[in-house]
Amino acid sequence: MLTDPDRRYLLELARETISQGLAGRDLPAVNLDALSPNLRQPGASFVTLTLGGGLRGCIGSIEPHRPLALDVQENALGAAFRDPRFPPLSQGELARVRIEVSVLTPPQPFPYRDGADLLARLRPLVDGVIVERGWHRATFLPQVWEKLPQPREFVGQLCLKAGLAADDYQRPGLQVSTYQVEKFEEEIT
Repeated sequence: MLTDPDRRYLLELARETISQGLAGRDLPAVNLDALSPNLRQPGASFVTLTLGGGLRGCIGSIEPHRPLALDVQENALGAAFRDPRFPPLSQGELARVRIEVSVLTPPQPFPYRDGADLLARLRPLVDGVIVERGWHRATFLPQVWEKLPQPREFVGQLCLKAGLAADDYQRPGLQVSTYQVEKFEEEIT
């Protein structure tokens, strides 16, 4: 669990990183030695940008491979400027965009007997889900359950996101993993 100062730091780092990126300046320096152990250890995160309540960008890491603070910084840049679903964030949008950070637990394999068992055992609003078959892979954060609350629709849309058929979860051989997140966002001012 992150402390309130850890959370504030990550949100401020994400906003300052995006601001510096928009201005074409060097990114904020991250002094790992000055940070709490939570922010120095390897961590996986997603940074989600919303504008007027709608998605404006979301990029993240599923597996921890760098210090959490650096992961959030890189994913903030990705969400603002490299999400292929959106044009790069503009200066005019920066003041109105809201930043949310999700810190992921390590993914765990989710064995299941068949499609019905998978749908019955997933926990809406709790489980983030990863599906994989061959080179096809996609994830939905637990927050996506808010928009897709029915397990059949959630998993079907996730399969489509991975480039598979919507009912691919009913066929043998689909690998499924789950994770949970610690989610926090900027205060509305």
